[in-house]
Amino acid sequence: MSDHWDLLGLGAVAVDDLLYVEHYPQPETKTPVHDRRREGGGLAGTALAAAARQGAKAAYFGVLGDDELSRFTLREFERDGVDCSMVIRRAGARPIHSTVIIEASTGRRTILFTRAGFTAPQPDEIPASLVARCRILFLDHTVAEAGVRAASIAREHGIPVLADLERDTGPKLAELLPLIDHLVLGIRFGSHLTGEEDPVAITRALACPARRSCVVTAGERGCWYSIAGGEVRHLPAFPVRVVDTNGCGDVFHGAYAAQLARGERIDAAVRFASAAAAIKATRPGGRSGIPQHGEVERFLAERG
Repeated sequence: MSDHWDLLGLGAVAVDDLLYVEHYPQPETKTPVHDRRREGGGLAGTALAAAARQGAKAAYFGVLGDDELSRFTLREFERDGVDCSMVIRRAGARPIHSTVIIEASTGRRTILFTRAGFTAPQPDEIPASLVARCRILFLDHTVAEAGVRAASIAREHGIPVLADLERDTGPKLAELLPLIDHLVLGIRFGSHLTGEEDPVAITRALACPARRSCVVTAGERGCWYSIAGGEVRHLPAFPVRVVDTNGCGDVFHGAYAAQLARGERIDAAVRFASAAAAIKATRPGGRSGIPQHGEVERFLAERG
């Protein structure tokens, strides 16, 4: 157990069963699977693994059981050096279980998942002393209720909060939003939150002087971001041959958090995270395709 972490994450962890097909199947057809693999996944899970591969000290806090999926999740974290010493073990709890179908011809994916057994920590299970030991707190929408308490503790200690939001979880999400210092989300959910479709308008609506950064990602279109409510800037996506987009957004989050923990400027952190996600897109697998820090640096150096 470390005395402190660069990144403490609360949120979704998953076990992903990846199925690779040449073309997505049409109804009433049979389609051969030419490759399959099992990997750790989830919004928080993949982000923490990505941060760890960039050299950050990362830790996960959540609730898992003693079933095979929970044990697999812990083994995957251990492989990347993510500290799980604070995980609560509870009978019947388990990670999200997903089947991910990847179309080899395009790299696009479809995710089928069950949250049966997924258990978020309760707010009173989060000790202030735990949150106080991190440089950055990472949250996702799956733990909105506990996230409000964790983010409130982080704010009391001057610890920035970075969040990945994909779904509207109701009143608790509205309570959580003002506590987020670095908001990074996809264009689709950003449009849902703001009622806007244009990425510049979405970014402008979610940015504010009290929020250190707001980043709206849009895959091959790149990302738009604002620093402390300032002008909206666009960073085009790095042109790569896409093999598998599974996990790209989560890798962006983890790499971005790792760079912020290093003290990098937001502009540089956005570019680094975009590069990490681009490299991931060229590789099959979710977590298995996450690049190491040196690979991202070389990728950027080659592009000037």
